[in-house]
Amino acid sequence: MRRSVIVALGIVLPLTAQAFDLQGHRGARGLMPENTLPAFAAALSAGVTTLEFDAGVTKDGQVVIAHDRTLNPNVARGADGAYVADPGPAIRSLTLAELKAYDVGELRAGSNYARQFATQKPVPGTRIPTLAEVVALVRKSGNTEVRFNVETKLSPLAAGETLDPEAFAQAVVGAMKAEGIAERSTIQSFDWRTLKAAQRLAPEIPTVCLTLARGANDNVQAGRPDASPWLAGLDVDDFGGSVPKLVKAAGCAVWSPFFRDLTAAALAEAKSLGLPVVVWTINDPADMARLIDMGVDGIITDYPDRLRTVAAEKNIALPTPTPVEP
Repeated sequence: MRRSVIVALGIVLPLTAQAFDLQGHRGARGLMPENTLPAFAAALSAGVTTLEFDAGVTKDGQVVIAHDRTLNPNVARGADGAYVADPGPAIRSLTLAELKAYDVGELRAGSNYARQFATQKPVPGTRIPTLAEVVALVRKSGNTEVRFNVETKLSPLAAGETLDPEAFAQAVVGAMKAEGIAERSTIQSFDWRTLKAAQRLAPEIPTVCLTLARGANDNVQAGRPDASPWLAGLDVDDFGGSVPKLVKAAGCAVWSPFFRDLTAAALAEAKSLGLPVVVWTINDPADMARLIDMGVDGIITDYPDRLRTVAAEKNIALPTPTPVEP
């Protein structure tokens, strides 16, 4: 049976909207260099509901698309062809012109990252794009329906590497409004301080609370004596350990948990609170099928082609491909 739940994302969508949110992670990281125009072109050509990507801000205030606060030594090469040393320079320390000098089109051979994404097609000479360049590519494709899920990349544990949360949110919101995409976008983050700022600056843009409740990068931090520095002053323990209630209190329109953290009980609780649930980042078709059967509202994946295949097998309506060259 075709799914009937519409992913509202905090706003009223037309009846023609897709019922399932198929998001291309960093464009299509499994297929093309992440967060680049070739990756976004691959996602648009495959057919996605949403382009998911990460935002940083340069020294001269330009909003660019990059996952890491500092240039990744497994991704970025200088003009001499050598990969940057670890740690790489912070994006905030570089002007846009300086950032554009780096080649991010080919993973470092022999690295664990390259082994993890062995199917990624190298595109030497590829540069880090601006938000404006991504929007221009979407316009070139003729796709007027695809959404933008913009993640702010900053950390309360590394304040010096980025703008402060307020200035970061101002830059990202300003760029989104300037490009005319606010009405078809969401802003997501693990650092909810920027979400709080974005809610005040642009209440018309729904926010997405990202959560990870395990490992060294756990931003929920349940059962600890102090509130997590990631959650803008909230503490999950004040909500009986309920992450859905925490997300609702944060004012987010969508909850986006790590897929291995999601239980059937938490999903049911989120739905009872009116929270759509979009899980990240799922690349195995068996996991995709299981989560769709659980009833999630969307999936973020490095392989939108794989997710389309699984979704088709589940009789889910698929977004229309809009082939485009970067």
